[in-house]
Amino acid sequence: MIDRRLVQNFDWGLIGITSAISLLGIMTLYSAVTAGKSVPNETIYLKQIIWYCIGFSAMICSFLFDYKALDRWAIAVYCLAILLLLLVPVLGKYSGGSKRWLMAGPISFQPSEFVKLAVIIILARYYSRTASSKGLSFGGLLVPFLLCICPFILIVLQPDLGTAMIIFLIAASISLFVKIERKTFIYLVSAGSITIPMVWFFLKDYQKQRILTFLNPDHDPLGAGYHIIQSKIAIGSGMFSGKGFLKGTQSALSFLPEQHTDFIFSVFAEEWGFMGSFVLLLLFFMLIVWGLKITYGCRDTFGTILSFGITAMLSWEVIVNIGMTMGLMPVVGVTLPFVSYGGSSIVANMICVGILLNVSMRRFLFE
Repeated sequence: MIDRRLVQNFDWGLIGITSAISLLGIMTLYSAVTAGKSVPNETIYLKQIIWYCIGFSAMICSFLFDYKALDRWAIAVYCLAILLLLLVPVLGKYSGGSKRWLMAGPISFQPSEFVKLAVIIILARYYSRTASSKGLSFGGLLVPFLLCICPFILIVLQPDLGTAMIIFLIAASISLFVKIERKTFIYLVSAGSITIPMVWFFLKDYQKQRILTFLNPDHDPLGAGYHIIQSKIAIGSGMFSGKGFLKGTQSALSFLPEQHTDFIFSVFAEEWGFMGSFVLLLLFFMLIVWGLKITYGCRDTFGTILSFGITAMLSWEVIVNIGMTMGLMPVVGVTLPFVSYGGSSIVANMICVGILLNVSMRRFLFE
């Protein structure tokens, strides 16, 4: 029997924003894989429709149970996520020079997309028990560090620097939200300033090239800098109102690489221009603000940290992806939520929205 109060408190606004972004994503993906193609790759588009259906089903399942159960399941969810990452090097499938996917019958999925949510859940469990008004000390940060470093390393080894970076940003955002002692924070920033440059020596050659290309894309315009140069041309050519749906030349003539995944925002910006891009960014902004509204309206610590972590994850994915396409950040292979092609990404993000709905619907229980 469904509690009538849950229906009365259903968050239609969050559903509406997510659906609007998803609709724009479907339209943009259709254009990216069909416009100007002598042999349209409609298989990708049809697969994405199926993944959206699976994603919405997963979202519904994610708000049917009480989210407080995730507090009890956190350790099991985290251990399962780590197990899947450990299976990738053994049973994973190679694609594009990386080994990131596992096969489940005819379906391949990327465990790292779901690991991001597992990290959020386990950190929410830990911080809900240890956080205090004084802030976290070094000792209080040791366990979160160990919880995050394990999936971080396993994902870097795939290699998938983009997802690993998102996990780091999620963990840092949650820790700052919970509060860190001022002295500890200063020490961490100082240590990071010293150690981050040393990471350069552990990067693979292509990862170093991406960073150098970010700093100067014109250094190798036909090689490493090609992606970002073509992306900026596509965005700039959209001008104020865009070239129109299915009329983007950079996409249609295949000048724009990875146009259905990493650089799908460039396709959208070329076709819909500044005004269309403004609408899409406004929708993402509304989604983030809505997530923060749910966060600050929650009455228990676990739910507050959980919803903030999910909002932070979506925020960083939007910032990094659009920053990549505009040349403001290195190209690290982060997809645009609900827009880029990718079944694992769609399903994982829909589950996250379902959990936000879950927290939003049950806030009244703590009032």
